[in-house]
Amino acid sequence: MSFTVLAIIVAAALILITGFYCLVKSRNMIRMIIAIEIAMKAVTLLLVFAGKVSGNMDLVQTFIITMIVMEVVVAVVAAGIAVSVFRHNDSLDIDKLKKLNG
Repeated sequence: MSFTVLAIIVAAALILITGFYCLVKSRNMIRMIIAIEIAMKAVTLLLVFAGKVSGNMDLVQTFIITMIVMEVVVAVVAAGIAVSVFRHNDSLDIDKLKKLNG
């Protein structure tokens, strides 16, 4: 394996680990949304790398565009839920969601 290949794989793995760590450790809903986006960027990097290695960049570009659209939809819906939770609880802490009834 060449140095470039190894560097890209290590970089993507570090970004993915960072995203998952932030997702697990954070109690704030906005930080969790950002953590999900960070992890998805690592997946995007790996897709680009796989497309470059396989020589099939056209297919990978379609997947990436579709994935970006899905990321935006998930982020907007999650942000809407976070705004609604903040209006109801005056906090974005997910531990306070246990108090909800109904």
